[in-house]
Amino acid sequence: MRLKNMLLSAIGLVAVSIGLSGCKTNNGESITVVGSSALQPLVEAAGEQYSSDHLGVFINVQGGGSGTGLSQIQSKAVAIGNSDLFADEKPDIKADQLVDHKVAVVGVAPIINKKVGIKNLTATQLRNIFTGRVTNWREVGGKNMPVVIINRTQGSGTRATFERWVLKDQPAIAAQEQDSSGMVRSIVATTPGAISYVAFSYVDKTVQPVSINGVAPTDQNVHANHWQIWSYEHMYTNGPAKGLTKDLIAYILSHKIQSTLVKQMGYIPMNDMQVERDSKGRVIK
Repeated sequence: MRLKNMLLSAIGLVAVSIGLSGCKTNNGESITVVGSSALQPLVEAAGEQYSSDHLGVFINVQGGGSGTGLSQIQSKAVAIGNSDLFADEKPDIKADQLVDHKVAVVGVAPIINKKVGIKNLTATQLRNIFTGRVTNWREVGGKNMPVVIINRTQGSGTRATFERWVLKDQPAIAAQEQDSSGMVRSIVATTPGAISYVAFSYVDKTVQPVSINGVAPTDQNVHANHWQIWSYEHMYTNGPAKGLTKDLIAYILSHKIQSTLVKQMGYIPMNDMQVERDSKGRVIK
């Protein structure tokens, strides 16, 4: 019996050894990443994949919006603060203390309920809708149906990007606000007359994406800046990235992730961009 038990133990040790042979191990390391809900799905997926390749590592990813990501990283409460905005676009953030890691680009598209019957708007019409000058869809060629605006909450990078490039600094009319892109899409899909905006990665067949001035919200149109409602996806660190934080950012920027997960999840790889913009919105390259 003793010999049998010894043999079983030896077999068990060999099996464990074989099971671990293809993986790197770490001693229970973990980091927390907080911020942009537009970037959250990509970081969650990349983090899970990274953890499966590196046993013992846990990547805790939370949303909360770009404002939360920037304030949390500024206070050093987290390892990484995700944001759709440049840090210097937020007046309460000391951007010179943070390090910017751009990991992807995301386009933002207007979406409307399918019963509205519209697929294209002019930039002026879209601006007039969100500033309250247009209140019924028949005023812009749609059905006789009240406009129902769904906004993202203040602090949302998606909202800031949309307002910057569509509203041109004019104030949006007071309307229902939601802090989740997924919830916004769900409300637009089920509410007659509803309109909002989401990252391309959240557009699906339940809602109607809207072209502007005949330009469709596609990745190709973002590449050359023909579609201007887009932003970088930033992963900010407080000082230079180190250790697991540095490794995770490098992993997301690797060809392995940029050519697979980034595209599959509706984001635009950094290398696909034909232009570069600065925090003032100027095309600098």
